[in-house]
Amino acid sequence: MSKKPRILITDDEKSIRNILRDILEYESYDVEEAESGDEALKKVSGGRIDLVILDIKMKGIDGLETLEKIKDTEPELPVIMISGHGTIKIAVDATKKGAYDFLEKPPDLNRLLVTVRNALKSSELIRENKQIKSELLGVSEIIGESAPIKKIKDTISKIAATSSRVLITGENGTGKELVARSIHSQSRRASKPFVDVNCAAIPSELLESELFGHEKGAFTGAIKQRIGKFEQANGGTLFLDEIGDMSPDAQAKVLRALQENRVTRVGGSESIEVDVRVISATNKDLRSEIEQGGFREDLYHRLSVIPIHIPPLRERREDIPLLAKTFLARLGEEEIVFSGKSFTDDAIEVLKEQTWSGNIRELQNVIERLAILSPEDEITGDDVRRLVVGNQSSKKAVSELINDLEKFQDFKEEAEKLFLVKKLEKYGWNVSATAEAIDIRRSHIYNKMKKYDIER
Repeated sequence: MSKKPRILITDDEKSIRNILRDILEYESYDVEEAESGDEALKKVSGGRIDLVILDIKMKGIDGLETLEKIKDTEPELPVIMISGHGTIKIAVDATKKGAYDFLEKPPDLNRLLVTVRNALKSSELIRENKQIKSELLGVSEIIGESAPIKKIKDTISKIAATSSRVLITGENGTGKELVARSIHSQSRRASKPFVDVNCAAIPSELLESELFGHEKGAFTGAIKQRIGKFEQANGGTLFLDEIGDMSPDAQAKVLRALQENRVTRVGGSESIEVDVRVISATNKDLRSEIEQGGFREDLYHRLSVIPIHIPPLRERREDIPLLAKTFLARLGEEEIVFSGKSFTDDAIEVLKEQTWSGNIRELQNVIERLAILSPEDEITGDDVRRLVVGNQSSKKAVSELINDLEKFQDFKEEAEKLFLVKKLEKYGWNVSATAEAIDIRRSHIYNKMKKYDIER
């Protein structure tokens, strides 16, 4: 069964709120009330609201200012303005600021209900179209309100309409492909292909064929002609991920393709013109690679016309609450978990304290783990400590062992000790239960505890 639309009535006159509530609840809508603009903004930001009915004349911030603030944060949320002092100018102002419609008080019952139904339907169609477009393009929204993310979004809006090449840098898991797809989806090329190539995942001897294609018989195994990624992306965008791992030969040929806007298939003689916007990404320091002779400086300058750096999650911890709540909400929408699941404030704080070496990708996986394994509808700080912090501590400890120890035997013994301590802690230092769980004899555990001087 689909959820009933939830409508927020905002008016400082209780009598008007009561009348509108009675009408809308009779039509089976869920109704919430606010008696000021500030209260309305809190309810819009704090919960699922599908439509706002908003009075223009109110104490504190008025309806038009409230409308502007709603549209800043929830541009697709439909807002119907109402006023007992309606003028054409007010109606025009409200419409310019994003109002769906303008009704005079007291509103005509039939017109009110028709307007509400149409506004909800329009909003639903907008959301569906956006979702379909995102699914077709593989695009998700860039989530975050931190200064670095706002700067990235602003840069994307400025450069998307151009054909300038973009170089995106950042650690693994920060969302480099997401930024590339966002640039493409906002560009004039959005209706054309977005083709991605992971340069690190393709053997160097096959990368040239992957990028430029090959003719039948060009080499052993080339049993038919193949169209390369440059041709596949013609008119659209080619995303070269992990560009820092490209071989010197491939770098030279990519540079030539960018200079001439033409490619030649392996084993072919025809020069084929291509119109491609190239966006590249890497987790490496390409300037350092240039100094060491691992990357061509002329190619670097061709690729990095517009540089975009995505900071690691640990440098923008203020985005973690929004990211965590968004990932959890998506799991609910996909019916992987109960849609009403939420975080306590303590849980969010513990999440913010973690290092997140795997960045957004790691956080997303952790949220799914918490959503599935936490026993209650509310995910608590204790859940995060139990299901996340312990795992991260173990990873950090192993990483430190790798860095600190030179000999394999030393690492093997220290890792074995760490494993035993963690398992003994998990099973309350019950040696029998631990032995059964890790499938070794109890006597072996006692021997290891003695060898490594392990005590409770």
